[in-house]
Amino acid sequence: MTNSIKLTIYRRDPDLDTAPKYQTYEIQPEPGQTVLMALYHLLDNVDKSLAFRASCRSAVCGSCGMHINGKNRLACETQLSTLGNEVLIEPLPHLPVLKDLVVDMTTFWDKYERVRPYLISMKNPPPSGKERVQSIADRKKIDEYIDCILCACCHSSCSLDWWDKEYLGPAALGKMYRFVADSRDEGELERLKIVASEEGVFRCHTLFNCTEECPKKISPTFAIQEMKKKIMWAKLTGKL
Repeated sequence: MTNSIKLTIYRRDPDLDTAPKYQTYEIQPEPGQTVLMALYHLLDNVDKSLAFRASCRSAVCGSCGMHINGKNRLACETQLSTLGNEVLIEPLPHLPVLKDLVVDMTTFWDKYERVRPYLISMKNPPPSGKERVQSIADRKKIDEYIDCILCACCHSSCSLDWWDKEYLGPAALGKMYRFVADSRDEGELERLKIVASEEGVFRCHTLFNCTEECPKKISPTFAIQEMKKKIMWAKLTGKL
């Protein structure tokens, strides 16, 4: 590891600044130090006005998604030692900045809510009367999408999401697929109707930006293509 690292950080307080600026700090890195640890070091010892969002520090809460050296990443799992001696830290692209590295997630959560991200199983009661069991094989089909931590890295990387605010985008569609593919869910047709449009899966141009930027190695692109196939089959068989 180098003796010192320059951290150049996007700064803006919309209440005070008419335009964003970049501020550079120099730190002496420690072994195992992550970008988030470096930000906390600056906050605690250098600049108490620095704003960023974080929570678990263990890559499971999704709070610290940022644009680091040109790529969307989780600050808590990104080692400084992998980034060289000059690190550029910016907020997630195309999301409104509330302050410095903190972005407004309103649009992201609005889209998430539109896909009804919960199990629809009201038609038939559980066979046991207590719980809806699932085979190991069926559970494995949705493992990847259950692991989504809703960090918005994919949402922020999708160029179609940038200019079409009605498009649900990869994060919401990936979460939709999590329930479409769930053997316990009884709302498949209801869900497919929501995304069988230009605001749903057919807006996706299969660029794979979302898949490349996901820090959990999840592929929203695959989920979208699978739902396209299900929609086409439902249309051919007269169900949609």
